[in-house]
Amino acid sequence: MRRPEAERGSATTEVVLLTPVLLFLIMAIIQFGLWFHAQHVAQAAAEQGVHTARSNGSTAEEGRQRAEDFLEAAAPSLIGDPVVVAGREGDVASVTVDGTAVALVPGLSLTVHAEASSPVERFYEDDRADP
Repeated sequence: MRRPEAERGSATTEVVLLTPVLLFLIMAIIQFGLWFHAQHVAQAAAEQGVHTARSNGSTAEEGRQRAEDFLEAAAPSLIGDPVVVAGREGDVASVTVDGTAVALVPGLSLTVHAEASSPVERFYEDDRADP
């Protein structure tokens, strides 16, 4: 069956118009996946940092350094401009990781934020007398 003369080339035009839209959708899906992965890496770094900062005899600075080392080892280029803040106040240690996910879609900047906190380990001598 032949197409009418007025419809010749319409399939080519449709493909040309739809291809950029499909490519953008694919890039957006991949971008979301990268952001999701970056979010999980930031959370893991915060948890590693708080695990170190909460240890008996450790400091908040050691926790911050551990989180930064984790980010560098796990995904050195996944999170741009990472900022790690650690604190150990009273009986609670906390670590916060902020940054931006790598951008696949030009002009898109997705922020990454993760927090972890935990009670500080304390060991007390047993005051009970031995029987």
